[in-house]
Amino acid sequence: MDINKLIKENRGTIIDVRTPMEFGGGNAEGSINVPLQELESRKEELELLKKPLILCCASGGRSGQATQFLKQQGIECYNGGSWLEVNYYQTQTA
Repeated sequence: MDINKLIKENRGTIIDVRTPMEFGGGNAEGSINVPLQELESRKEELELLKKPLILCCASGGRSGQATQFLKQQGIECYNGGSWLEVNYYQTQTA
């Protein structure tokens, strides 16, 4: 799956799994903050969002963990890596 294309075409939902403090310091436009430690308790909420979910964080580590967890729950998602990369792809024209 071409994550860059998904982001450029605004398909799916961008989920930032950093802490609220980190998210408040800067985030990808339109992203939703669901901290990594809250994924399990907010699973039902995530299931209602437009798929696929594109997960991001500071460097891609936590979003990788989140992707693995959500895929095990049967939720279509991809690791978008750093929120800065996601933000960059959003500014590119398709």
